[in-house]
Amino acid sequence: MRTVSLAELQAFIARVLQGVGLPEADAVRVAELMSEADARGADGHGVFRLPQYVKRIQAGGMNTRPNIRVIQEKPASALVDGDNAMGHLVMSRAAEIAIEKARTAGIAWVGARNSNHAGPAMLYARMPLAADMIGIYIAVGSANHLPPWGGTEMLLSTNPIAIAVPGEKHDAIVLDMATTNAAYGKVKIKAQRGEQMPEGWMIDRQGQPLTDPKRSSEGFLLPIGGPKGYGLALMFGLLAGTLNGAAFGKDVVDFNADFQSLTNTGHAILAINIAAFADAAAFKQKVDAVWDLMKSSPLLPGVDEIRLPGERSAQIYSERIENGIPIPPDLERGLRELASRVGVAEL
Repeated sequence: MRTVSLAELQAFIARVLQGVGLPEADAVRVAELMSEADARGADGHGVFRLPQYVKRIQAGGMNTRPNIRVIQEKPASALVDGDNAMGHLVMSRAAEIAIEKARTAGIAWVGARNSNHAGPAMLYARMPLAADMIGIYIAVGSANHLPPWGGTEMLLSTNPIAIAVPGEKHDAIVLDMATTNAAYGKVKIKAQRGEQMPEGWMIDRQGQPLTDPKRSSEGFLLPIGGPKGYGLALMFGLLAGTLNGAAFGKDVVDFNADFQSLTNTGHAILAINIAAFADAAAFKQKVDAVWDLMKSSPLLPGVDEIRLPGERSAQIYSERIENGIPIPPDLERGLRELASRVGVAEL
């Protein structure tokens, strides 16, 4: 499998996005975030999504010259209208606002509407870390793949949450999870690679396991923890969607199938300034102590090690920065065709 450097991947994504109308600075910012997703192992949310984004842009479904602005504001909160921009740009702006407000208010909640798919949740939860803050991110997914518990109509999405807590000597502890057993992007990757899904990801409308990703339209994803996952998906949708005036429930547009309609995707980010509650250095040392405590637990038979949330992603990041980011053959072919259509240099 071919590998490319982070810089090469960033430059390619930026070329393509500029080729379809994004200003240079916006194209570079989106490329930074998309390539970081790949570098951190979120393969279903990085360059894999580029052909889909381009198709939506070219169909008029995303605004390449948006006016991203704050439309409602309090000392510790804001509501951002994304003007149908790429979600990466909307959430970058929302995170910046949340961090700046939390410097003085101690904590800040920023919601967004009229946005689009923004990649993996961890990207935005991680942003406050550099300011010695904790980040929490939630969103309404960009397509409904989950019915209410016990139902068959898909009225909910994978509605993810990410929480990032900084440490001192150890990596940050970063939880990034969908409210379903698998994010739909993983289903799409399985389909592209010709692989089967494990049982537990999806069931069909008769309640039987569905393991062929190419038949995913015949069923739906399963929530984590049964009704508990359904409850989380519902509540995150209310907080990231309904509260912001964004789409939720039947109003969610399937961006996998509809490339023209306004998705009005909703997100929310919470920045918590550690200094408002404790000495930041002392807190991070205590986080390190918690890390070490978790690692010290005796292991069950057959278990090699205990991992903390985000630890594997950090390991992948180190490996891919050193050795390159893998590009599977099917994806490489698709990106080559995309470059040709847009008229830019190949990856």
